[in-house]
Amino acid sequence: MKKTIFLFSVITIIQLGTFNLSAQEKKQSTALFSKIDTYLTAGSKNGFSGAISVVKNGEIIINKGYGEANKDTRTLNNPNTIFDIGSNTKQFTATAILKLVELGKLKLNDPLSTFFKNLPLDKQSITIHQLLTHTAGFLDSIGRDFTEISQKDFFEQLFASTLLSMPGEKYSYSNTGYSTLGRIIELTSGQSYEAFVNEHLFTPAGMFQTGYLLPKWNAKQMSHGYNRNIIETESTITRYQEDGDINWHLKGNGGINSTQNDMLLWYKALKTNIILTPESFKKLSTPYPYTSSPKSTSSYGYGWGVKIIENNVKRISHNGSNGTYMHTLIWYPKEDIYITYATNANSAKVEGIAYVVAKIILDESYVPEPIINNVYSFAMDYIKQHSTDKSNALLTLLQENYADDITDSRLLNSMGNLLIGRLNENLDWALELFKLNVEMYPKDGNLWDSLGDGYKVNNLKEDAIKSYQKAIELGYKDSQKKLTELIKN
Repeated sequence: MKKTIFLFSVITIIQLGTFNLSAQEKKQSTALFSKIDTYLTAGSKNGFSGAISVVKNGEIIINKGYGEANKDTRTLNNPNTIFDIGSNTKQFTATAILKLVELGKLKLNDPLSTFFKNLPLDKQSITIHQLLTHTAGFLDSIGRDFTEISQKDFFEQLFASTLLSMPGEKYSYSNTGYSTLGRIIELTSGQSYEAFVNEHLFTPAGMFQTGYLLPKWNAKQMSHGYNRNIIETESTITRYQEDGDINWHLKGNGGINSTQNDMLLWYKALKTNIILTPESFKKLSTPYPYTSSPKSTSSYGYGWGVKIIENNVKRISHNGSNGTYMHTLIWYPKEDIYITYATNANSAKVEGIAYVVAKIILDESYVPEPIINNVYSFAMDYIKQHSTDKSNALLTLLQENYADDITDSRLLNSMGNLLIGRLNENLDWALELFKLNVEMYPKDGNLWDSLGDGYKVNNLKEDAIKSYQKAIELGYKDSQKKLTELIKN
């Protein structure tokens, strides 16, 4: 069957307000657009896939997508593409809490004992403010995003866990703390978490493609994920729809999906006090220092990181990622610069792009380093085009072009494991990579174990047995079970 190709405009303009630009301002805006667009267009030829939006002084400088949202249908990324925004969900949770404060439903100094019964003594006095600022002492997480757990079991396990520090003592980033806030929103409002944020945040802002399950999603705009540009996954919305609910490992702290255009409307709603009063917004962006040190420049607000950077410029920002998707928001309130960035093909080479764009805007003389293909994508492209007798040439290329990524044995081991695991392809190359690694690091039992796996998937039983035996000899005990099963079969 011939593939259907959906072509969308990569540039969309939404109305943020009325403004008049001078000829000089128009010239500056055009120059900024050109610099950012040139940088990202070149990057898209090296694997960058995502979208960027920049507002300065109320004017949209750029609002454009790059690369593909879905490689099978050749759907292009654009300002209406739907991305998982990860932990940027937290600012919605924080805003919802402040909305409940405005509605007189709770106070920021309310303790957990106000909302939950039979709490252990060390959890009873934890306040909403401490949850918002990651100073409650809770663990970051108690399970993976999609690990099944009931509401009852989640909070029983969380409240039975040992605190990392005394409440209010120090900063410790906590997803579970924001899930707790999500539950407080439900208990206080009498609505589900998503119903409350949809009614009081998204609908007033005009954000109709933001949420978990409630939006009438435009399925053609739902981006697929491409971890390091090699491992494909469907939109997380598909998983929510299959489950019919949002797991408490995610709810309130991560996993909301949105578009670039909706996140521009979010900026407008906060800036113009559509959702919160000026007093509440000030609380949202007030810096609460990580430590009591007077030299500390980093701090956390309510769902936003707050930092004073060069020239005493205040920046509020936050990142969110599940490994595959990466989402960043950056706002310079005084300068009125707002950046929203998303990628559906995250890697170390693209996760900081929003901050590069910020430098382009703030420093006219700044020239960014080109975006290069990430090392995994580079290697996999090579592997698809060459036979294993070219493995030494690949190693040389990696050492020449990705010296910072290949400082130890982990890279080749990870590549080999990806080939025999998630990708299940080029199994001969997986074996070859494991062989190269063992040659370079012959005393690492873990690598001999991987070599055994490589031989096993290539149906070379005797060689696999010898490799597992060597791994055990070098102290890697996990090989024993594999060895026993292989001999038995």
